[in-house]
Amino acid sequence: MSAVDQDLVFTPLGGVGEIGMNLALYGYGPPRARKWLMVDCGLGFPGPELPGIDVVFPDIGYVEKIKKDLVGICITHAHEDHIGALATLWPKLKCKVYATRFASGLLEVRRLNEPGAPQIKILPARPGAIIDLDPFQVEYVSVAHSIPEACSLAIRTPLGLVIHTGDWKIDPEPGVSTRIDEARFRQLGEEGVTALICDSTNILREGASFSEGDVSRTLKSLILEAPGRVLVTTFASNVSRLRALAEAAMACGRTVVVAGRAMDRVIQVARECGYLDGLPGFHGPELLPSLPREKALVIVTGSQGEPRAAMARAANNDHPSIKLVTGDRVIFSSRAIPGNTREVHRLINKLCNLGVEVITDHDHLVHCSGHPRRGDVAQMYDWVRPKISVPVHGEAHHLTQHAIFAKAHGVEHVAPARNGTLVRLAPGEPGVIGETPSGRLLKDGDVVLNETDGVVRERSKLSFSGVISIAIAVNKTGDMVGDPDVVFAGVPKRGKFGEEMGSIIDEALFATFEGLPRQRRRDADTLSTAIERSVRGAVNGVWGKKPTVHVMVISA
Repeated sequence: MSAVDQDLVFTPLGGVGEIGMNLALYGYGPPRARKWLMVDCGLGFPGPELPGIDVVFPDIGYVEKIKKDLVGICITHAHEDHIGALATLWPKLKCKVYATRFASGLLEVRRLNEPGAPQIKILPARPGAIIDLDPFQVEYVSVAHSIPEACSLAIRTPLGLVIHTGDWKIDPEPGVSTRIDEARFRQLGEEGVTALICDSTNILREGASFSEGDVSRTLKSLILEAPGRVLVTTFASNVSRLRALAEAAMACGRTVVVAGRAMDRVIQVARECGYLDGLPGFHGPELLPSLPREKALVIVTGSQGEPRAAMARAANNDHPSIKLVTGDRVIFSSRAIPGNTREVHRLINKLCNLGVEVITDHDHLVHCSGHPRRGDVAQMYDWVRPKISVPVHGEAHHLTQHAIFAKAHGVEHVAPARNGTLVRLAPGEPGVIGETPSGRLLKDGDVVLNETDGVVRERSKLSFSGVISIAIAVNKTGDMVGDPDVVFAGVPKRGKFGEEMGSIIDEALFATFEGLPRQRRRDADTLSTAIERSVRGAVNGVWGKKPTVHVMVISA
């Protein structure tokens, strides 16, 4: 079959038009018989519009339909928004998975801590490795990021070379992470790059990215001058930051205490990979009561205000070992992820009320992002000189500004993409040629729901206007047996003029029952519908909101 009968397409199912939940597909071949390569399989975190939902996954219904043509999954790095959905979704695909040693280690540690998690055979990939997944050839290229072993992917096909950057930045002192392989990117640019699929997370920020080296020096200074206990919260996966903190503790004569299961897992894998060589072992929080306050450096999870994390428990003064007092210093070596700002501010306020000194990146350079600012992105375009730019990894504002930036930087074509957009990269004029079914799956406890499932909508309604439950027994003659059982939650006890809500409900219930002929009372559906409408209307009249009303009619 000739090349003109083939095409090269890109379609994201997550991470484009939003932060997190990254999953992308590359297709090559005739439109009705393409082979597909998946890049990443990440999760996202729900906002307040999804009450009770733990995490969000991309809907891979379309991938299930074409899985016989799926040649494999290539993981760019080990962050949850790039690998967090793999354990849940992989059993539906059961294809080859490639990842670096660190990412493989984290996946395995997580599996061992989650009963019933699938055992996924992870095939090794390392920076510089070239993997043949016919018709794709995938090369892993080192980049700096806020986690070890992050890589971009150079994806070669008969119709051209595509660079999928993943998450990256330019950092001359990245800590245990590798520097970005500038020489290799320049070589790829000389080879000729058809399309650059590029991270947009920090495209709104001018200048060059800050360095982990600068953050490390700032943290050391702040720890050295602190009079009491120092507590630092940061992203558990940032091994460079963990090592910098441990080295600062050694220099300042402090003992490192770690609290948080996610951090324990990362530390275990980081030690196995050699990223914490030369450092003494870390201790659990049970050591703290016997450790002088000025000799302790406590590293905890919970930088995003998670209510069950060690940071929140310490702020609430209910952690069994971590007690904070006036004179202690808490450093947020992190930044609030979009959607978590309110929770983080609430946490900081609680710490201030304890009399603790709180330091954030607004005060000192205690955190730097792992994503490229405009200066970094400009460098990337200079190195690889792509014919096409496809902005990804960002919300609508990020993607729009990145498109403008790419055009201004001389890129000939900018292809707009959102989740579900099918973009032709080659041959011919690039652009959107269709849609791919996409959506979200919702993890609700141990159950995975489709986003169209009504349970979340019902839960949202309950959170807004409460629920009233009524159980009523009716005999064969249509008479009420005993008294109705009425329970309500999330509904005020009194109406706007002081009316007792229980009395309002009872009056509406009995008036409706007595107003129905006996024959209609014996019809459970008719009776329950009538009472639901009457009670909802009566409550709305004294409250101004319509609660959910459930009526159960029992035949006595």
